[in-house]
Amino acid sequence: MRSILYLLVAVVAFSVGQHAQSEDNESPYQRAQSLTRRTEGKVFRDSIRPTWLPGNQSFWYRVTIGPDASEYVIVDVSTGNVRRANSLSELGLPAGENVSTSKIRSLKPKRSRRNGEETSLKVKNTLSDSVEVYWVDTTGERRSYGRVQPGATKEFHTYAGHVWLLSDALGNPLGFFEATVAPMEIEADGEPAVEKEKSAKPEASNAKGQSPDGNWTVRFENHNVVLVGSDGEAIPLTTDGTEQHPYRGPIRWADDSQHGVVLHVNEVERREVTVVETSPRDQLQPKLLKYDYLKPGDELPQVKPALISVGDKKLQIISDELFKKAFTERGNLDIRWSPRSDEFYFNYNERGHQLYRILAVNANNGQVRTVVEEHSETFIEWNGKTWREWLDATNELLWMSQRDGWAHLWLYDVASGKVKNQLTRGNWVVRQVLNVDPEKRQVWFLAGGVRSEDDPYYRQLCRVNFDGSGFMQLTNGDGDHAIEFSPNAEYFIDRWSRVDQPAVTELRRSEDGQLVCELERADVSQLLESGWTMPERFVAKGRDGSTDIYGILIMPSHFDPTKKYPIVEEVYAGPHGSFTPKAFGRLMRQHVIAELGFIVVQADGMGTDERGKRFQDSCWKNLEDAGFPDRIAWIKAAASTRPWMDLSRVGIYGGSAGGQTAMRALIDHHDFYKVAVADCGCHDNRMDKIWWNEQWLGWPLDESYLRSSNVEHAHRMQGKLLLIVGELDTNVDPASTMQVVGALQKAGKAFEFMPIIGAGHGAAETPYGSQRRIDFLVRNLLGDEASDSSR
Repeated sequence: MRSILYLLVAVVAFSVGQHAQSEDNESPYQRAQSLTRRTEGKVFRDSIRPTWLPGNQSFWYRVTIGPDASEYVIVDVSTGNVRRANSLSELGLPAGENVSTSKIRSLKPKRSRRNGEETSLKVKNTLSDSVEVYWVDTTGERRSYGRVQPGATKEFHTYAGHVWLLSDALGNPLGFFEATVAPMEIEADGEPAVEKEKSAKPEASNAKGQSPDGNWTVRFENHNVVLVGSDGEAIPLTTDGTEQHPYRGPIRWADDSQHGVVLHVNEVERREVTVVETSPRDQLQPKLLKYDYLKPGDELPQVKPALISVGDKKLQIISDELFKKAFTERGNLDIRWSPRSDEFYFNYNERGHQLYRILAVNANNGQVRTVVEEHSETFIEWNGKTWREWLDATNELLWMSQRDGWAHLWLYDVASGKVKNQLTRGNWVVRQVLNVDPEKRQVWFLAGGVRSEDDPYYRQLCRVNFDGSGFMQLTNGDGDHAIEFSPNAEYFIDRWSRVDQPAVTELRRSEDGQLVCELERADVSQLLESGWTMPERFVAKGRDGSTDIYGILIMPSHFDPTKKYPIVEEVYAGPHGSFTPKAFGRLMRQHVIAELGFIVVQADGMGTDERGKRFQDSCWKNLEDAGFPDRIAWIKAAASTRPWMDLSRVGIYGGSAGGQTAMRALIDHHDFYKVAVADCGCHDNRMDKIWWNEQWLGWPLDESYLRSSNVEHAHRMQGKLLLIVGELDTNVDPASTMQVVGALQKAGKAFEFMPIIGAGHGAAETPYGSQRRIDFLVRNLLGDEASDSSR
């Protein structure tokens, strides 16, 4: 994730100015300033976008082979024959390339779901004011990629499956867009968003509340439910609805139109966060902005499904005996009817995240039973480890569970709620299910750690049968694999790489993983000639002396092994993922910082994800730990064989959860870290969004929230600290940073504080914030005031 997050930001962190007579005479700032320019467009044959031809027995693509040069390639998948030419016409294909132009959008919040093929997203702004562009990561956090000015068009590098959000100058969302493999063009025109997502049964919940057979409609009047027949007769089904306890939709109809489900909600007063926009673009005077924002411990709305029976014109509120303490931020339920219309299903995530159920409700009598149940003494990662696939034809359910300590797949019989068998097992994790074939009864998925000799974060494509037999690893390159199947799923394109291995793109058979042919091998010779340095992978033991910790080191292009270099760690230790780059990329933010004369390091310690439950569980009620003991041991191990790493000068920086961690370094580990830059940190988890923090610290709130609070422990801070925050941050309440500022002031601590006016979440990634971050690291770790770009 972090490897692609700031590709567009690094160079604008500096004032574009002086040009040295030669690279040898450049100052560190000038070298860093020129790095993006020097390395731009220096990687070739690294990415393809296949266009499959009718019959799915061949495809073509264009690949860049040099500066302003490309070639066209057609591949016969049955033989592996590859033909290359200078144009499509030479291949016997019509001229012109497919580009997806999109005005289709959704206002329903989305999150990035995978890292697919590299692609691009072009945003054209036809509005009279600027448009804000955000990447929405896999946790739902929005990462600013800057603005597109009126009338301008800007292109963004991305990956298929990544979700982007456009908002207008006032912060109003224009829509969420999911990048496709084909390049995508989006026109920001200010029109209302149009929801075009496909549901499993779109006819079962149409906006007008009409039943699939068209004979019945459900209306909501004065918070009550009214059933209306095709003859116009209106039949009140409830009379007890109030503003505090309303009945509301959407109505979810069974396929046979004999039953439907609405919601009966116990509403609660919702917390609002208030921020001041000090410098609006459209007026002189400040604006007061308010938005809904639930925080840990807040009361939540409770909701019960209400079953409508058309036959007897009645409504039955379902007993909540099996779902009394639901974690429901918006008071919604994800209702799904069986194809037989005999029962419906919904999820129950008990508040505290230690009990999770899929429940079934009988359509005839309203009785509730459990289909799937998960318990945990720590937490159930409901937001990332509750994947499921309903197999309606056989009344089965594929389910992901960590119940044996690893993320694996299980097959359930829906009718009985019993486990039929476990599909996958072993000391490795299922990372992402890519394809389910109910006819062949096979599952295709990406897994991490299936080979003990590999970095466990590298994803390999695997397949297994529903009965757990026939497990097969279909890829084998020593790196991280991204997969794209052919339209008929008989073949797949495998693009794999490492931070120190440029991409290799292969065509393989889906049946057995057999290599059909190698399509491309990335050429980075010009990138290396430009002064860019290949990252170094490093593995060392963590806090327990036995667990391997994986990370990378990045050196400046002018690296001299006879010198001593300060160390700067990039940190993001959120329990919801792993963050050290694994695939090959230019990693410009890290390289730009390294170019100033630092060794930049990044590693994932315990408490992060993708390594199994035990590895992740160290975060439970223990966010202040943040993997520090593992990462400090890792840095010390690296320095023990690299005398040019100066352990007396170690700095750290991070944003959001990484901002909280960066400051924590100077509270708990100031004997090791001397300098920290903390951007938009959730410095007190009681101040941050409810869903993220209760997931790891639990509910009701206890002393673990106090232990993790930088505000409560600000008086222990020692070292050089820069706090950055965007005044319009809607992801982490900016008051969280203001409160830690107040605590530091009360404790008489010296520090620097930089609010970024008009910025949202990720303020340190704005041009000004990024520049100030780098200046702070340079002044306090290199001690070279003259190289400060602000002077």
